[in-house]
Amino acid sequence: MNPFAIAGIQMKISAVSSNVEMMKLKLDITMSLYPWVDMVLFSELCGYGPLTHNAQEIPGEFEKEMQAMAKKHGIWLLPGSIFEKSEGKIYNTATVINPEGEIVTRYRKMFPFYPYEVGVTPGSEFCVFDVPGVARFGLSICYDMWFPETVRTLAVMGAEVILHPTMTGTIDRDVELSIVRAMAAVNQCYFFDVNGLESGGSGRSIVCGPDGRVIYQAEGNEEIFPLELNINRVKRSRELGILRLGQPLKSFRDHIGQFGIYQQGAQLPYLNSLGPLIKPTKLGNLAELKMKEQGYQAPQDPAGYKGFGG
Repeated sequence: MNPFAIAGIQMKISAVSSNVEMMKLKLDITMSLYPWVDMVLFSELCGYGPLTHNAQEIPGEFEKEMQAMAKKHGIWLLPGSIFEKSEGKIYNTATVINPEGEIVTRYRKMFPFYPYEVGVTPGSEFCVFDVPGVARFGLSICYDMWFPETVRTLAVMGAEVILHPTMTGTIDRDVELSIVRAMAAVNQCYFFDVNGLESGGSGRSIVCGPDGRVIYQAEGNEEIFPLELNINRVKRSRELGILRLGQPLKSFRDHIGQFGIYQQGAQLPYLNSLGPLIKPTKLGNLAELKMKEQGYQAPQDPAGYKGFGG
């Protein structure tokens, strides 16, 4: 198994202007300092910031510029994500580019941060891709990882490394750090989480190994952190157990029962009792209770969230 090095770039993100030229500069600096790096990963919504009115068409100029940079340096490049406008909808979309500058695949975030990521449509397809002779990689974006089914599905599809651009500037970053560790451990994989700064997040990017231990955690400043991964650690963990103990992937495979909550048509009265997916208000539970009493149903079309602001 060949060694494989990934560099995360944690950089300041502007919400009012393009960050593309700074991304290109950071990439040039990264490859000048660390020419042995094989892959570079930026944070979520790095290119144009967190405002949906900056949405771009895909394919478009952003991908072309990133393709040229990947080919220039001969690296795998994941330039975070951008808001994509397509057929009247907006998606949060990440692109995977190979060292020849070719688009390998794209991924649309499956779990927009409702009720705050207003007006963004969820994607519906999981994303894995192979780096020949190295490993299978899975792609996930920010809030996706709060739903363990997403990472578990990638692992079942063979992903040995989860690449996870994120944009978290909220007070729950500590919680996210614990989720990264948990997802790495229970799926026995590397988890490479890159956050942005300023309008792009509060930093503290984190990389964990297949035993859930922290390999590196950044602070709240701009950083480039290159790490060489030993993919054999994933294979050994999955074959022999985490720290030669639990073997969760095999146990999941061999479980003879069925999880009833996932069955089509399952009745979920408790979940249905929790009320609509809306932003909390000053009226709090009283307002939500009133909406439930009036027969409010959570919107199925993400466009329905627009009525709740944000």
